[in-house]
Amino acid sequence: MQELLERKKGLRRSILIVDDDYIAREILGTMLKDMYEVCYAENGAVALDIIRRDKLKLSLVILDLHMPEMDGYSLLKLLRADNELRRIPVIVLTSEKGAEVESLKIGAADFIAKPFDMPEVICARVGHSIELAEDSVIIHETERDELTGLFHKEFFFQYGKRLDELNNNMPMDAIIVDINRFHVVNELYGRGYGNSVLKTIGESLHELVSRTGGLACRRDNDQFCIYLPHSDDIRDKLPLYIKMIDERINDSNISLRFGVYSDDGSENGMEHRFDCAWLACRKLRNSYVSCFEFYNDEQHSKELYAERLINDMDKALSEKQFKVYYQPKYSITGDKPRLSSAEALIRWFHPEFGMVSPGQFISLFEENGLIQKIDRFVWNEAAEQIRQWKDKYGINIPVSVNVSRVDVFNSHLVSILENITELNGLDNSRLLLEITESAYTDDSEQIIETVKKLRRRGFRIEMDDFGSGYSSLNMLTSLPIDALKLDMKFIRGICENQKKARLVGIMIDIARLLQVPVIAEGVETKEQMEMLKNLGCDIIQGYYFSKPLPPEEFGALIEKEIKENDYAYN
Repeated sequence: MQELLERKKGLRRSILIVDDDYIAREILGTMLKDMYEVCYAENGAVALDIIRRDKLKLSLVILDLHMPEMDGYSLLKLLRADNELRRIPVIVLTSEKGAEVESLKIGAADFIAKPFDMPEVICARVGHSIELAEDSVIIHETERDELTGLFHKEFFFQYGKRLDELNNNMPMDAIIVDINRFHVVNELYGRGYGNSVLKTIGESLHELVSRTGGLACRRDNDQFCIYLPHSDDIRDKLPLYIKMIDERINDSNISLRFGVYSDDGSENGMEHRFDCAWLACRKLRNSYVSCFEFYNDEQHSKELYAERLINDMDKALSEKQFKVYYQPKYSITGDKPRLSSAEALIRWFHPEFGMVSPGQFISLFEENGLIQKIDRFVWNEAAEQIRQWKDKYGINIPVSVNVSRVDVFNSHLVSILENITELNGLDNSRLLLEITESAYTDDSEQIIETVKKLRRRGFRIEMDDFGSGYSSLNMLTSLPIDALKLDMKFIRGICENQKKARLVGIMIDIARLLQVPVIAEGVETKEQMEMLKNLGCDIIQGYYFSKPLPPEEFGALIEKEIKENDYAYN
């Protein structure tokens, strides 16, 4: 593009005159040499070699149609079919009226009649053809991605909207194509190879939209958009499109994912269609089952709901929409169950959605790191509540709080927790820290080191969801933990399923080997409680004893416990 801009400032352009008639070549050359650098060829074959050699230098070819070896028609067709050479405009020389129309159809920019007359007219035709071609190239360079030849995103959406207007908003399908882990491809094989993959995909998509009448663009570094007239059988055609692209790439290490919005006649705008296609594409993250996904309204509603929860979280924290409930845990090692501790469980009372289940927002916040804010809120609330119960009832009720994977990798975790306990005048042992078994397998060395630091500072660690992760027996012997908490799925059906009962017994035996107590959650019946007691379980929580309670109701439970059992936990 810089070269073209310099030409615009007055630099001399190069012209090739191709004619087997020496006199005709010289006459034209004389007319043009004051304004242009002129070179000559006596036939199409010689001209083709010169054009290929000087393709970046030539601004115009003046071509006679009737020559030996290779005539002008043949050379013109070759130039128009070549992606690199077709940018060079061609003016044909002819004395036949019918040849003018035929050459223009093939791709000539203009024509000059033989015999030559009026040099100023010929110079004007040459200058006009060069200017139009240069303007076209500049526009092409501006609107198209240099590597792939596809539209840039901005021009793509402009043309797409124009296409919709011209066709009365005809149904259109939107497809997002994304390269999985493309940064890894660049790192392993080099940027040159990565660029060749992008170029191959671009060529494939250009061919696809040329056949279907659509548009394509390179949206981001490793992402493409395709806008196609709607097809009722797109589900059948898409695998064929994918196969064509895969065969062109011919590399099993390169995998693509396709998100598709199939037009349902709702007349949604172009941007909305591609937003929907991207939602479908995102659903394929880390999926090895399918390489394409179709958007549907239910999926969109879920995405919008999730996005709304994320956006509302900070406001919910500031407005105290989150509440911490406490589910009691009972020791069953004696003659009768005794209240031993509690687990802090968060609840979200949304002003619009009502009670939002933790199952809807906990995993969502874990994915984007927002869970740290929630955990910090719960830690503070639980510590403050332990202090209030101590002041009111004169007893210490330890409370278990969740410590997410993200929290464990926070280098300031120990100081954060100690600041909370110190602020509330608590011994660190009163705040029980639950870490899921699966977290230990993420980066066992770092997590174990963090847990050791916490235990040295007096915090007690409960391994949550024991049995659901992948801890080896050898690994368990080295884990610094103070209690094992059985995953509740093992408790369901324990009385009816002998295998489950035996499995729970084995896990309790493992805890005995490690010399730590066992906690069972999700206990709902007296039969489950008695079986767990017989198997050697130490502590139980679940609806058999109580559902999670707000602080004031839990306080009533403490009063009842003190009255009935002369309770004192120290």
